[in-house]
Amino acid sequence: LAYSGHLRQAIQKSERAADLARQSARRQRAALYQTGAAVWQGLFGNAPEAARSAGELLKVSRERDVEYGAALAFALSGASSQAQTLADDLEKRFPEDTSVRFSYLPVVRALLALKHDEPSRAIELLRNAAANELGAPFSSYYGFFGALYPVYVRGEAYLAAHQGREAAAEFQKILDHRSIVVSDPIGALAHLQLGRALQMSGDTARARTSYADFLALWHDADPDIPVLQQAKAEYAGRQAGPR
Repeated sequence: LAYSGHLRQAIQKSERAADLARQSARRQRAALYQTGAAVWQGLFGNAPEAARSAGELLKVSRERDVEYGAALAFALSGASSQAQTLADDLEKRFPEDTSVRFSYLPVVRALLALKHDEPSRAIELLRNAAANELGAPFSSYYGFFGALYPVYVRGEAYLAAHQGREAAAEFQKILDHRSIVVSDPIGALAHLQLGRALQMSGDTARARTSYADFLALWHDADPDIPVLQQAKAEYAGRQAGPR
């Protein structure tokens, strides 16, 4: 549901899954199900909801993957100080953890660098994730978020640095590895981001195709999602522009 832009239904299903987990005395699992929903809010541009959800999660659990998801939601929503505090805590508590060292921390810190208009620093921070980025971090098993996030954020960093070709290569990598991404919504958002990268690099024909692919995937998505509204406006501008 989240992959196809049905955010309200996706959140309802996550809450139902969390309720079932709590009935089975699996409080950590319940929190992790809801963590994915907070991340989706951030990815889709619902900053206030992402930050609010992250704050609520931390009242329930400080488990590693919940804390990572909350840090992501905060970073995506622009709540940099909260995200930085959680990243520092993860580093302190899990100094030798593979997922933390080579996925979680590089992604959160790169997002924070982007929020401070430092794309080059973001790219550098993600170098530490490169060797393991095609693996599935633990958060992707039960939280359904986190797979290929180093690739996605690196693509965003290249976009911010106005390096369209490099950005396109990162987003294409996501599209080429659907079996890793599975139903994480970055798999759909990668079409949109690829369109932006191709437009930046001057390949307007392929850019229009990528935009159209994204809008086809989200043809009946919730209409009030900010990233969808922005994508429609950008696509309309491309269609009206020179061919």
